[in-house]
Amino acid sequence: MNEEDTGLRITGLTRRVGAQTILDDITLQLDAGEMLILVGPSGCGKSSLLNAIAGLQPHCSGEIALDGRRIEALSPRERDIAMVFQNYALYPHMSVAENIGFGLEMQGWPRARREARVQEVARMLQLQALLDRRPAQLSGGQRQRVAMGRALARQPRLFLFDEPLSNLDAQLRAEMRSEIKLLHQRVGRSAVYVTHDQTEAMTLGQRIAVLKAGRLQQLGTPQQVYQRPANLFVAQFLASPPMTLLPARLEPEGEFTLTLQGAGAMSWRPTALPVPRERLLGRPLLLGWRAESLRVEEGGAALTLQAPVLLVEPTGVDSLVQLQLGEHRLHWRCAGWPTLQAGDTLTLRLPEAALLVFDAETGERL
Repeated sequence: MNEEDTGLRITGLTRRVGAQTILDDITLQLDAGEMLILVGPSGCGKSSLLNAIAGLQPHCSGEIALDGRRIEALSPRERDIAMVFQNYALYPHMSVAENIGFGLEMQGWPRARREARVQEVARMLQLQALLDRRPAQLSGGQRQRVAMGRALARQPRLFLFDEPLSNLDAQLRAEMRSEIKLLHQRVGRSAVYVTHDQTEAMTLGQRIAVLKAGRLQQLGTPQQVYQRPANLFVAQFLASPPMTLLPARLEPEGEFTLTLQGAGAMSWRPTALPVPRERLLGRPLLLGWRAESLRVEEGGAALTLQAPVLLVEPTGVDSLVQLQLGEHRLHWRCAGWPTLQAGDTLTLRLPEAALLVFDAETGERL
């Protein structure tokens, strides 16, 4: 088998239910040992795609290949895939050890070998002291460890995670997120992880696939989809706080005119345009940037904005400052605890390199 035949390959996957298109011509690949994150709002098709890979839902057309073998016509049992569900899906009448080893028993593993594997997985997930307990005696985090242990025990070709942390509180989610990443690094198997949470998407995956209404919007590394989003949807979905967007147009002389509602218009001439001028002229534009891109210090080519402070939200290591520019809300993420109050006027600078330009009609990043 060639190296390029390893991993997961999905080509032209489409699923329709009646007149509704659930998945629309999805094509992507997952390299061996890689974790791919499927992210998007509720109803975007990410769980449907996961279920299609697992064989739990049918699809109308397209191919699914795992390690060079076509699997779309195989039953779920024949695909050698393990899935971790949102609701844990543990057997309540079985102990932790029996839950972890159940799949091995169904595969016909001898008892001694099965018990040795359960002990190995329990050590990996720090479940040794809980092996005799039933699921009802466990916390949410412990149940999720058991669910992952059951998947790990089988040593499948591919792991599928369907929003496994959504039932946990914020602190436990952060802890389990780190453990899943460490576990993936240790085990080294390919994995597809579904979430609607931006933090999980950015921290867990080597690459992120962003879905909207059943269509793939962008596939790339976390840095690529965050810093160079393909369109407004990706830019705004992977943004906390929201991305600042101001309406603008490019004049023939090379100046941007910002058409600000409630604050008049202002002009700004960049030292260089992000794309050829002819792609910008005549289009309604939106200039956008991330909250952490704004600066208070001088230096370098930048767009300068002056606005009163509306709200300061300390978060601990940094603070989120909201400013009001006419009818437009600006967001600035700054380090520490700034000595600012509502009504204070701030002058902020946006480095040209941090500016994103979108077509206001199509949403495409230009």
